Amino acid sequence: MATAVKVYGPPLSTAVSRVLACLLEKDVEFQLITINMAKGEHKKPDFLKIQPFGQVPAFQDDSISLFESRAICRYICDKYADRGNKGLYGTNPLEKASIDQWLEAEGQSFNPPSSALVFQLAFAPRMKLKQDEGVIKQSEEKLAKVLDVYEKRLGDSRFLAGDEFTVADLSHLPNTQYLVNGTQKGEMFTSRKNVGRWWGEISSRDSWKKVVEMQNSPPPKSA
Repeated sequence: MATAVKVYGPPLSTAVSRVLACLLEKDVEFQLITINMAKGEHKKPDFLKIQPFGQVPAFQDDSISLFESRAICRYICDKYADRGNKGLYGTNPLEKASIDQWLEAEGQSFNPPSSALVFQLAFAPRMKLKQDEGVIKQSEEKLAKVLDVYEKRLGDSRFLAGDEFTVADLSHLPNTQYLVNGTQKGEMFTSRKNVGRWWGEISSRDSWKKVVEMQNSPPPKSA
């Protein structure tokens, strides 16, 4: 009997929650092992063996260790292609290329400004850190330009890579969740007709609802 894959890191982490959503979409059994970053568990030698940069998530599947959430998601989709949502990473080279280009757009264009806003607006207050208004303004301007591109794309297509939900859409869930539900910047998404429709659809998926439940639940035992 195959053992469950292991995901190391807190579900509140945007990168960890990306991997969890993918595992749930693919119906892959997993064990979530919380890493207490406040106590420096992510810098301990045993953890650095599987995540050399001392960040989260780390991922293990039998003897395989991986890090970087988008790479982990691609691996999950390919390794477990016959499970769960079979089209999550496409079923032919053209579909995969379309998904990859929007995954790259998320990683290179959407993630930098949205992550900066999530940190400044959602995490800095919790950590009692001073917010940088210059960073907030600049990041909001950059994100608005990206969302204008998305608005046009989503006027022609139900989802980013086509008419089916894929890992390209899934990858946007973590940061957008924080911005829409945990900051005053949600209108950047909801005020755009097509982006708002898209967000409402992808955020209502059962897989993501389960991730949000995990984020709101008491943490499991640490590693």
